[in-house]
Amino acid sequence: MLHGGRQTVIPSMNTVVKQPINSGSGLRVEVGESLSPELVMRFACAFAGGLDAGPLVVTRDSRNTGAMLADAVRSGLAAVGRTVLDAGIAATPTTGVLIRDHQAAGGIQISASHNPSAYNGLKLFSPTGSVLTAVAGEDVIQRYRGGEIAWVAFDQIGETLAVSDVNKAHLELVLATVDVAKIRQRHFKVVLDSNHGAGSLLGLELLHQLGCEVVPVGDTPDGNFAHPPEPTAENLAGVCQTITEATADIGFCQDPDADRLALIDHTGHYIGEEYTLALCLDHVLAIHAGPIVTNCATSRMAQDLANKYGVPFHRSAVGEANVVAEMQAQEATFGGEGNGGPIDPRVGFVRDSFVGMALVLDGLATRQTALRDWVATIPSYAIHKTKVPLDRAALARGQEAIRAHFEDAEPNDQDGLRLDWPDRWLLIRASNTEPIARIIAEAPDLDAAVELCDEAASVLASASRTDV
Repeated sequence: MLHGGRQTVIPSMNTVVKQPINSGSGLRVEVGESLSPELVMRFACAFAGGLDAGPLVVTRDSRNTGAMLADAVRSGLAAVGRTVLDAGIAATPTTGVLIRDHQAAGGIQISASHNPSAYNGLKLFSPTGSVLTAVAGEDVIQRYRGGEIAWVAFDQIGETLAVSDVNKAHLELVLATVDVAKIRQRHFKVVLDSNHGAGSLLGLELLHQLGCEVVPVGDTPDGNFAHPPEPTAENLAGVCQTITEATADIGFCQDPDADRLALIDHTGHYIGEEYTLALCLDHVLAIHAGPIVTNCATSRMAQDLANKYGVPFHRSAVGEANVVAEMQAQEATFGGEGNGGPIDPRVGFVRDSFVGMALVLDGLATRQTALRDWVATIPSYAIHKTKVPLDRAALARGQEAIRAHFEDAEPNDQDGLRLDWPDRWLLIRASNTEPIARIIAEAPDLDAAVELCDEAASVLASASRTDV
């Protein structure tokens, strides 16, 4: 992450950081290859160096490297005079709640999100409990590269305090957004697949509080993922079978740090992540109409729902911090990303799988229907994603060729190039981590979305050959 994909020797260190993942809000690298305790310690200290006085919340997901890296983070923060509020294993959205609840100066979660087991990293949080913006993240990187750390004297060393009842505040906030009694009357049978991540710690308690009969899958938070951690249809095939065998009403599937949620209906059909946000919007806007925000790579379903309820619709650049900034600017009622990440300001400005579970159950209880029937009421689209090798300079020229080729579309260059038609859209943007262009299209059916991506890739290839 530290230098846009190039190999970089860090000042005052011998570690070579290669193939980093730049999330803008932190650090995500393969452990053993380029991620070391010394690296995360120095990175955490660089982060702390730009914060106001006050304690820092430290959490981690369930990966087996998390405890080791947490030790390094706590030691570094103590050595620069910071008090650490140690909450152990906790979800990403819970970390945000804890920061606000304890009036902390910021927070660090040790997590690699949906990446494979070999990865880990640091996710950085602002004092407001939201992930760090790209601008603030760049400041941290610059301090880190400078290599200067303000170590304190022996009598100023910070202390580590254990946080008691880590999930209480978060649970109460989520429960306050739904009709608990109405949900309890339905006695939903739910499969919860936390995949041995952090989600089960609050997820099981939330579902029990909502009167659900829970069939847990991977509820031990030990990081021994039973399937690849990203909650895609391919990775969740076994969970789909579990749902039908259990005769469950619904399946909830989380990623390891529980900020994303995928849905499966009672027939074992993978509903997916895009519908998580769409269903939450459909339910919330029916009760609390107001502006909504999604990123420019999220399904058109959100825009359709905004039109249905007559509320303002806004798009941000890709990235959770960008969505949050736009939500705050527009005083949005709700927002999120189509990767299964609803954001409810009543709970916090972080993508939140627990918000998704509660609101979907509340919607089902209110509508007295099955998940598949509710899904059928929302306009359906198909998204196709692909990528082509292309450096940023060639991509900039290629985007102009794309714009000229699709001259009947409405262009938007908020984040790369997005082209809109009445019933479909196309997005071409540079990867943050590789010399590639990402191409995403959504259309009424998959064939049309694939065709749109293929046509765009052909135009990019032709423009690249012309430039040579």
